[in-house]
Amino acid sequence: MDSVLVKFPMTIKAKLTEKLREKMLEEFRTGINQAQLEIQQINIQENRAVSEVGEEDQEQLAMIHQHFGIERQKREDFIAQTEARITDTEKLVLGAEIVQGTTERFVELKKGDNVRDQFNVEVVVEDDVIIAIRS
Repeated sequence: MDSVLVKFPMTIKAKLTEKLREKMLEEFRTGINQAQLEIQQINIQENRAVSEVGEEDQEQLAMIHQHFGIERQKREDFIAQTEARITDTEKLVLGAEIVQGTTERFVELKKGDNVRDQFNVEVVVEDDVIIAIRS
């Protein structure tokens, strides 16, 4: 066997432009709006469940409030985290590199190759165009 095909991780980074910042902020705001709508829906469902049970069954009422409270809190936590991300994104300097994610790539390794050269490869994009490949 002279060579082998191996899968390696690869980091995708984006150079921050005004276009990317606006796209990110819009995605964050959309997420917040969705979470707020879900909170309203949770409140409606909770009120419906409470009215079906009635005031007599305190144990059942407590379970209902606990269940819907947990679901509401998840959305409120998401909103708080996303608002913090909006603040952080607004403070970023144009040209900063932001990790967008990771993917995998296949590399053919041959006897004598330096395997360390294949780790930590990054692809840098600016407005969806590759501007650099680094290792």
